[in-house]
Amino acid sequence: MTGGPDLRTELDLAVIGGTLVSATGRTTADIGIRDGRIVAIVEPGVPLVAGATIDATGRHLLPGLIDVHSHHREPGFTHKEDIVSATSACAAGGVTTSFAMPNVQPPPNTAERLAAMLALYADRAIVDYNINAAGTVLEEIPRLAEMGIAAFKVFMVIDTGRDYPHMPGIGVHDHGDLFRIFQRVAETGVPLMVHPHDQALMTAIEERFWERGERDFRAYARAYAAHDGIIWDAAAALLLRIQRATGTQLHLLHTQTRGVIEQLRAAKAAGQAVSAEINPWAVFLGNDWANIERLGSYALSYYVPESNTDPLWAALNDGTIDLVSTDHAPHLREEKEPGWTDGWKAHTGTPSTQFYLSLLLDASAAGRISLERVVDATATTPARVFGLGGKGRLEVGADADIAIVDLTAEFEITDDLVLSTCGWTPYAGRRVRGQVVATLSRGEVVYVDGAVVGRPGRGRQARPAGHPSVTSSAIREVNRA
Repeated sequence: MTGGPDLRTELDLAVIGGTLVSATGRTTADIGIRDGRIVAIVEPGVPLVAGATIDATGRHLLPGLIDVHSHHREPGFTHKEDIVSATSACAAGGVTTSFAMPNVQPPPNTAERLAAMLALYADRAIVDYNINAAGTVLEEIPRLAEMGIAAFKVFMVIDTGRDYPHMPGIGVHDHGDLFRIFQRVAETGVPLMVHPHDQALMTAIEERFWERGERDFRAYARAYAAHDGIIWDAAAALLLRIQRATGTQLHLLHTQTRGVIEQLRAAKAAGQAVSAEINPWAVFLGNDWANIERLGSYALSYYVPESNTDPLWAALNDGTIDLVSTDHAPHLREEKEPGWTDGWKAHTGTPSTQFYLSLLLDASAAGRISLERVVDATATTPARVFGLGGKGRLEVGADADIAIVDLTAEFEITDDLVLSTCGWTPYAGRRVRGQVVATLSRGEVVYVDGAVVGRPGRGRQARPAGHPSVTSSAIREVNRA
């Protein structure tokens, strides 16, 4: 246990009686908070003089979640979601830092556009945030990197038959263009997130379905999972090879096949600078064909054939898959409904940020994953990978970002609980064990007793302290070759 500089000086807040959970274990302790940071962690009973006290007896304290992959929809698509509703859902779900994706309008692929988007967040966000700038304009990449972003984002996909959610300006699938982006991003030392997708293979696969007159939600689901996930495996192989050539710190999105898992294991064994994430839909929703039949496009994101489920859990548990992030992707019902007859006309993606911690806590209660690994995958590792040194841990000196949870509370997820603008969740009707009862962002209560109490505009940009795994001099030498 460690104390602050002077426990006789009044603290802003004390959280007492709870069990602190880290990536390595659990301990019963009291926390003292001042100026938004944890300044004391003491044994129960040690006096803490504070202006306010939260009694967390019987509850577990987790580091606030860091969701590095979320679609907030503002600017340009605020009929689906906006910054206030997205960060409200974050607060209710124990998420204290959320990274916004760049498929908005206009996309943040220039410094001017990113500055305007950051200004929107400074005015409206309830929790802390960052924005994954679109690294699609080579000459803008150095300027974007200087603006405190934690990652760049590139989609290897341009939608067929629709212009959203993967619109022009953010999609790149030409291998030479990707190589140039990797080289330029490597020089900045900022990680590059990539949505893997082999467009040429997907075109050939889609055409065969369409020739047979198959376009409904079943055809769409099967097309994206065709040939044991060939579009995912082939794209991952290319990305990992480009990463090896350029030294770029690669973060691979949408891990969902055994083939990608095998490639990740080999790349990591070879010492490549690569991390990977899994999204909730890969193990809680799209991995059960019964959900596809029942929900149609409301369950898609993607169909992940059931044979992948156990390998995905194993890879998450052993660290081959580094972290969990949501791919939170709200759409209105009228944007999903066309998918019953034409899956290619429905906007793809599912909302999840409000409930993914409860889904993981429920999986932990069922023995699928340890509580410590849940903390590691949702907070500690995201902070490490993206350089957020002050977040992701309950330690003296860290930001007082805390999710207070009741591991014994059971509840049914319903559409009535949804805070996102879309107003629905594909997890409606599911009973889960494990509930967020309060969320603190930098020592301020932003959610408690079922209500969001944080004010818009209190969130701050979570800026990385640096990415030491990338050595810029070595990368420049590789890129000259």
